[in-house]
Amino acid sequence: MKYVFVYGTLRAGEINDINLAADRHAIARPRHLGVTTLAGRLFDFGTYPGMVAQTGETVAKTAVIGDVYEIDDALVAVLDEIEQVYPGVDGLFVSREVHVEVAGERVACLYYPVTPAAAADKPEIVGGDWIAHRLALNAR
Repeated sequence: MKYVFVYGTLRAGEINDINLAADRHAIARPRHLGVTTLAGRLFDFGTYPGMVAQTGETVAKTAVIGDVYEIDDALVAVLDEIEQVYPGVDGLFVSREVHVEVAGERVACLYYPVTPAAAADKPEIVGGDWIAHRLALNAR
């Protein structure tokens, strides 16, 4: 089993809901460990967000809200396909690993940030929560 931090359309109820992605591929549903934050900035790419992770030892000034799931190893390939992450191909999203604290536990998670250059001309999502941002836009 692996862990994944999802912050955008892979969150429950969103268009690429991780649970439904598992169902479509006859893979065991992920186990939700909880909600946490990850140091970084979230940007609006229109129908989905992109996260630029904070690197280095400085204290985070902004954080991105997301969910942590324990997933079956087979689900990683499905997530890579959704995020269009392919070996040897430079794309918008990249696959990285990060340690997060969730439900009193520290776990190493897979996650899918974008490069800072990809987000350079995108509006920042203040508050770092894709779902709250999308709901606010839809309410207008």
